[in-house]
Amino acid sequence: MMIRSIFSAAILAVATTFAPTHALAQDTFTLKLAETWGPNFPIFGDATKNMAAMAEKMSNGRLQIRIDSSNKHKAPLGVFDMVRAGQYDMGHSASYYWKGKVPNTLFFTSMPFGMTALEQYAWFYYGDGMDLMQEVYEPLGLKSFPGGNTGVQMGGWFRKEIKSVEDLQGLKMRIPGFAGEVFAEVGVNPTNIAPGELYTALERNTIDAVEWVGPALDLRLGFQQIADYYYTGWHEPATELQFLVNQKVWEELPADLQEILRISMRTAAYDMLIQSQHENAKAWANIKSEYPNVQIKNFPDDVFQAMYKANNKLLAEAAAGDELAAKIIKSQEDYLKDSRAYTDISERAYLNTMGTVE
Repeated sequence: MMIRSIFSAAILAVATTFAPTHALAQDTFTLKLAETWGPNFPIFGDATKNMAAMAEKMSNGRLQIRIDSSNKHKAPLGVFDMVRAGQYDMGHSASYYWKGKVPNTLFFTSMPFGMTALEQYAWFYYGDGMDLMQEVYEPLGLKSFPGGNTGVQMGGWFRKEIKSVEDLQGLKMRIPGFAGEVFAEVGVNPTNIAPGELYTALERNTIDAVEWVGPALDLRLGFQQIADYYYTGWHEPATELQFLVNQKVWEELPADLQEILRISMRTAAYDMLIQSQHENAKAWANIKSEYPNVQIKNFPDDVFQAMYKANNKLLAEAAAGDELAAKIIKSQEDYLKDSRAYTDISERAYLNTMGTVE
């Protein structure tokens, strides 16, 4: 028995000497991911769980990802800093949450009056989007990947109807990203508050209005119990979350696990988009039947015009003050122009036609 074991060991040693390198790369890698969301947070949290499950299954257990929600790491808006510092290997959040630290990151979530989810994904994967995003993140020691899209987000919950630009003056509203800067230009006092604190802030009049996501996630937070006016979107037509990976951690992964992780993130991001559509449709049907007090409103034309003008002014200022920002803005504008021309004769034309059918 001992002789057979020794012989088997010798054969194994010879075999591994001449085995392909990839066959030997059997080390298990466990990565820690910090997410902005709380435990079991729907849709957003599903994206991280789906990604981790796919990565583990496709790697046959060699790549495992442990997820810490905000209740564990206690820094829901600090994901960027924690991944950059190496406290976590990965993160899942939204890039406009750290625009105060690195302003050019905000362009990769969603821009007011910008691309739809389909157009934006095309820009990321077939236009300049991924290259430009990495041009921003690489000097920070990070890699960034699209992390899931909500589609068009609703314009927010308001306790009072917005009838003119005057109604926005001094309004305290939770709204992040570039849209917050646009609203500030037209008189709003924007603020950013972590997701878990939004309901209390609106209920206690700390804020007068709140923008979150859409029916599926808004309904769960209960805004329909406090505010009656639900406005349609303009500010985030394709809100993309972000998977962040520490650059050193990425480089330590074998090439096959890098590709597995890349595919897992891309697939989970797409799945979040279609899940968002499904869940929002169900939630909106629920709101219509259970909360007749909720009124869907569009912002008045003068408000839209004021916001559009403010948006263009701020984009021009950003482009004038930063060469990379100018490069990203031009890329998005050029891609939107070409892509929207086709959207107009395809999806928009179809929806307009369907609107005439009785």
